[in-house]
Amino acid sequence: MSIDALLAFAALCLLLELTPGPNTFLVLRHSLHAARSGALAAVGSATGAVVWAGAVALGLAALLQQSADAYRVLKVLGGLYLVVLGVRAFTASRRTRGPQEQGGPAQRAVRARAAFGAGLLSCLLNPKVGLFFLAVVPQFAPAGSGVGATLLLGLVEAGVALCYLLVLTTVAARAVTWLRRPHVTRALERTSAVVLTAFGVGTVASAR
Repeated sequence: MSIDALLAFAALCLLLELTPGPNTFLVLRHSLHAARSGALAAVGSATGAVVWAGAVALGLAALLQQSADAYRVLKVLGGLYLVVLGVRAFTASRRTRGPQEQGGPAQRAVRARAAFGAGLLSCLLNPKVGLFFLAVVPQFAPAGSGVGATLLLGLVEAGVALCYLLVLTTVAARAVTWLRRPHVTRALERTSAVVLTAFGVGTVASAR
């Protein structure tokens, strides 16, 4: 695979990342608590992209193209998961008093695992990621290149997504330090909750 093909694929991935989606708002929500949480949500999302690339390379993701029911079920599950995240975010916003309350080591560890898991599941339950690799990879990978080329492109996509989301996390975390007033934090938290819920409801509705 040529360098030009990899750069073109990376540019396409970056353009897609610049379009706000569930992962963007998910990372932003976790960044309101701490930059580390936002970063772990970004790592989870990137890990999910690599898993999808592996599924495509092994032929598993092709089931989404062949079975409308499988695609619909996965899409509904992903939408419901976003709704759950949105409801949890709104509930948390009623309890929190500001991002400066980081909690003890145990609480931070739980939050870190939750951030990574949320990013991972949000990506894995999004069938559009799998269909993206199914539709786009053949246009960039040489004919007969096999599993290695697909995994390489998956790593490129994950790397682009991770870099973009980490920049987003850094900017959001620094902005929060300027907005440590509790009512501002609650407003941001609830806004992200509404957006995640809206994404989830829209995803479930479109699967019908």
